[in-house]
Amino acid sequence: MFEKIHDYLSRFARLSEQEIKIFENSLELRKIPKKTILLHAGEICNFEAYINKGCIREYFVDRDGIELTLQFATEDWWVSDITSFEDQVPSDMYIETLEDCELLVLTRQAKENLINEVPQLERMFRLMIQRHLSKLQKRLFKTVSSTAMEQYVEFLDRYPALSQRVSQQYIASYLGITPEFLSRLRAKHLKNG
Repeated sequence: MFEKIHDYLSRFARLSEQEIKIFENSLELRKIPKKTILLHAGEICNFEAYINKGCIREYFVDRDGIELTLQFATEDWWVSDITSFEDQVPSDMYIETLEDCELLVLTRQAKENLINEVPQLERMFRLMIQRHLSKLQKRLFKTVSSTAMEQYVEFLDRYPALSQRVSQQYIASYLGITPEFLSRLRAKHLKNG
């Protein structure tokens, strides 16, 4: 259950056996069926979750009622609404499981206790947020500076297996295009090799 997250931890910190046990005891294993909304817009996010198994999407609904996918998260990634979690303000987004998921969940209180007991984990969480921010900035830049085809190719390069796990509707939503336009892009991409 903790094998993947131990590998994740080892990239950021060297912990003693006792510190690793404290970390493990702070996490709650949750098995969540697919199509479960973990967070609704308007709620305060009270978790950060490491994805041991499964696929999740974060999205918001615009004023016209259209769902816009912000990101996908799969194994070895964390999911949360950072702003809502840290500032304890209502979320603007939804977090939904797209597959059956196995999550290691850290509540806000458990995280505070954990950082007090194992201070070097604060560095891990800081680097985790920096990594997340970096990915979002790159995505924003690509969104405003690339063609739809370039964004689609970037998506395939960045997430090679995801197109087999996620519906084309969600991929189109992520790219900010219609499913019909995505079908045309896919056909053109396949034709051009």
